[in-house]
Amino acid sequence: MRFSMRNIMLVVLGLTLGVTLTIGQGVLAEREDIRQTPLPLDELRTFTEVFGKIKSDYVESTEDSSLLENGIRGMLSGLDPHSTYLDPEAYRELQVGTSGEFGGLGIEVGMEDGFVKVISPIDDTPAQRAGMMSGDLIIRIDETPVKGLSLNEAVKLMRGKPGTKILLTVVREGADKPLKISITRAVIKVSSVKSRMLEPGFGYVRITQFQSNTGENLINAVSELKKENEENLKGLILDLRNNPGGVLNAAVAVSDAFLEDGLIVYTEGRVNDSEMKFKATPTDIMKNAPIVVLVNGGSASASEIVAGALQDHKRAIIMGDTTFGKGSVQTILPMHNGAALKLTTARYYTPAGRSIQAEGIIPDIKLENVKLASIDPSPFEPIKEANLSRHLENANGDEKNDKTENDTTEENADEKNKQPLARQDYQLYEALNLLKGLEILKR
Repeated sequence: MRFSMRNIMLVVLGLTLGVTLTIGQGVLAEREDIRQTPLPLDELRTFTEVFGKIKSDYVESTEDSSLLENGIRGMLSGLDPHSTYLDPEAYRELQVGTSGEFGGLGIEVGMEDGFVKVISPIDDTPAQRAGMMSGDLIIRIDETPVKGLSLNEAVKLMRGKPGTKILLTVVREGADKPLKISITRAVIKVSSVKSRMLEPGFGYVRITQFQSNTGENLINAVSELKKENEENLKGLILDLRNNPGGVLNAAVAVSDAFLEDGLIVYTEGRVNDSEMKFKATPTDIMKNAPIVVLVNGGSASASEIVAGALQDHKRAIIMGDTTFGKGSVQTILPMHNGAALKLTTARYYTPAGRSIQAEGIIPDIKLENVKLASIDPSPFEPIKEANLSRHLENANGDEKNDKTENDTTEENADEKNKQPLARQDYQLYEALNLLKGLEILKR
């Protein structure tokens, strides 16, 4: 697909966060301060001198195109961790990735101290099933050390034919020594929205990644939960944990689904075209029922936009760990040769004017991700009033539940074989308790 400079362009927040922007051809050149800035002749002279020395003295012959492309990569890598040069292949893969199907391991990554850092493993992918975790530092890919590689070079090494294996050496906080994790590559098909009923009246929606159709899928998922519940929901848990981001328009649509008016997010940059505002439309699919949003350190960019908007409007309670802290906007600028620049062009702000860059969204309720251990039940039944001799009878009469204890035990036998929610996912368990409390207070 070819783009001109006046076409709609994909804007990326984090590694895959996008929005549509129109960039006018030559808009930067038209800025008065840019026109009045003289060319750095001494620095350009140094650049050409280095170029010539490499061409004449380097131990191996080098192509001009390769040297110049590496020079472009170097310029961008010196700006910030998210600006980069996308060759035609990387550009095509980025476009495919935002559609929800792509090849690889299923992890969102960035660079930190020269190593590849896992921002988040994507749900139901080989990386997640192999045990990769947010915050892992990849120091070796098969037998190749990561130190000294660019992010693009590291990503290319991790890509490969579906069905082939790769061995990652990982440094993890709290681990005594590096871990070796074997992963089988696969075609990654990401279902961005998953939902289910937790209890009658209380729904659960998880967004794994913000894709172009996520907003529509969210609305459909909530509608299906209402049908299953046979009435409006009493409350909803929106799970954005380990969601690395995605398309900005989708983040706006998800926020808009729960807000009736006001600002959702705005961006500011050096160029007028990079200054944008997104506002809510008057529809709340939850009809003002309470919402709890779960986040953690793997919740980045688009996830932080949603959490920040709902928090600022006091529409939801944010629970979990402080988010990743990705608050800048990257614009994809297609080039004439089929490649593209991913260039940081703006910062985004929550409705209250907060920048979360390098800070993240701080939850309203801090909740660590812990696991509960089972406790052996006591062999003795607790003594209650009804067990005491000569206890007073209940004034409501002698009516008892038609079901005997044996009936209840038999009916719930399958349920007892399942782990309780508190052991499966403690944060989700606490979010559900909070949601019940909010619903009772509202009542």
